[in-house]
This record gives sequence, C-alpha cells and structure tokens, in this order.
Amino acid sequence: MAAMAGWLSQLRGERRASPHTIDAYARDVRQFLCFLGDHYGGPADLARVAGATLQDFRAFLARRRGGGLGASSSARQLSGLRSFYRHLEARRLAQNSAVLALKGPKRPHGVPHPLSERAAMGVVEAADTVAAEPWIAARDRAVVMLLYGCGLRLAEALSLSCDAAPIGQVLRIRGKGNKERLVPVLPAVAAAVDDYLALRPFARTRGAPLFIGAKGGPLSPRIVQRLLEQLRSALALPADATPHALRHSFATHLLGAGGDLRTIQDLLGHASLSTTQRYTAVDAVRLLDIYRDAHPRARAPDRS
Repeated sequence: MAAMAGWLSQLRGERRASPHTIDAYARDVRQFLCFLGDHYGGPADLARVAGATLQDFRAFLARRRGGGLGASSSARQLSGLRSFYRHLEARRLAQNSAVLALKGPKRPHGVPHPLSERAAMGVVEAADTVAAEPWIAARDRAVVMLLYGCGLRLAEALSLSCDAAPIGQVLRIRGKGNKERLVPVLPAVAAAVDDYLALRPFARTRGAPLFIGAKGGPLSPRIVQRLLEQLRSALALPADATPHALRHSFATHLLGAGGDLRTIQDLLGHASLSTTQRYTAVDAVRLLDIYRDAHPRARAPDRS
C-alpha cells in the first residue's frame, strides 16, 4: 500500500523515529491489514481501512492478546495504528474516528530490579576479567562503567561515536524519541574509556562507532548481554542482573544518596516524571529491609 510507504517515510524523516519503532509500527499495521483482509475477504484497500469499525479494532487487539501479546505490546500496536490513521487523515486519504475512541490496555508499571551497591561495584570491578584480549577487556569495563556510572541505556552507550572521545565532563546523549540530554561523567568513567581507547587496535575515524567488536565492526548488544550473563554466574547474581539493571542501579543508588526525582529524571532522559517515580518504590523496599534488620522492635519476640 502506497499510503503506508508514505507514512513510514514520514516517520523516518519528519518524525525521526527510531528504527526499532518504525519496524514495530510497520509490522503492527501490516498485521492489522491482514486481519481486515481475512475478516472481510479480499485485500484491505483504503476504503476498507477508512471503514474499519470500533468492533474491528477491538477484535484485532483481542486476537493479538489471545495469541500471547502482552499489554505493553498491545498498547504499542494501538499507538502505531493511531499514527497511521492520523497520517491518512492529514493527507486526506482516509478518515476514521473509531481508532481514536478505542481505549488501550493499561501498561503494567513493574518495580525496577536494581543491584545492590556492592553487587553493582562487583560487576564493574569484574567486567575486565572475562575477555583474554586486553583491549577487549578494557572495552568491556568502559561499557559497563558508562551503564552504571552514567545511567545510559545499552543502545545509547553503543551508539556513541569516536567524535565523543576523549570523554570530557559531560556527554551529549541522544536517547528515545531522538531527545537529547546532557549527562555528567565521573572521572573514573572517563578514565575507563581513555584506557580502552589507548589499547583499541583499530583507527578512530570521524563518525565511526566508539565501541567495536573483535573484527572492528560496531559492538553488538548481544556481546554485552553475554558478558553480564557470565558475570552473573561468576558473582552469583540474580537472573535480572542485566545491562539495563545497571541503569536501574544508577537511578536507585542516586535516589538513596539523596538525589531528587527531577534531576534523576533529566539524567535518565525520562519524558514523564511518573516513570522515574518507580524508583521511589524500590528505595522504600530497601528502607523497610534495613528497618526490619536493624530495629529491635521489628524483630520477632523470642517465645522459647
């Protein structure tokens, strides 16, 4: 469908959506068009798309949920459909108010699972002990330092180019939604990156990725995920000790040390304060654990 190609082109150009978002939205809308074709028989042209009813949208989402799609993915599908229909309306190709009237599922806001300060520091200290090649070991430590020391998402750390080096006191990060933020850099983090760059065997060219794999190509996220898997085993850490858990740990440990939510929101690049507020629940759990362990009145009486 030409209208869909135009919409995806707009997402790439004007909206500057991330490749992951574009791929997901394209897949979601294609699934909906296939659903309409199966439901009514025949290809889903613009007339059929424009005439889709509230019941059609509900039936589509219900089928997807029945197939095991989670609430977050279902909400994303609805978001993609709305974006597609808004594009059609703006281009005067089709109009449909039913999709705007449809309420999406509530997304579960789970409590993040950070590591303890001791466990997080253990990961940092052991990050360069897995690889045998010195420059790869230094690279692993630098990436882990950026995740925990700056609270970066893994994709953000791996998207850094050689233009960012040498790392100064502040990093300019382009995160979700193409939003830019400034992140302070601790001297220890900058030093870890410098150590890696001093050993890196491949030339640094303008625009090239800062972190590279063994053959000189961009470092795959899977390599970092596998590193954390190995460290989990070596340090006896829980299964949720992932690269993203280091970002959670960064936020939770800042909050526990007295950091305010607004500042932490800015550092993490959260669009909504409510997303950052999830870390207050984590900190409350930690405080309750300390209370139960330390306060004499919290201990069960000895009835022997």
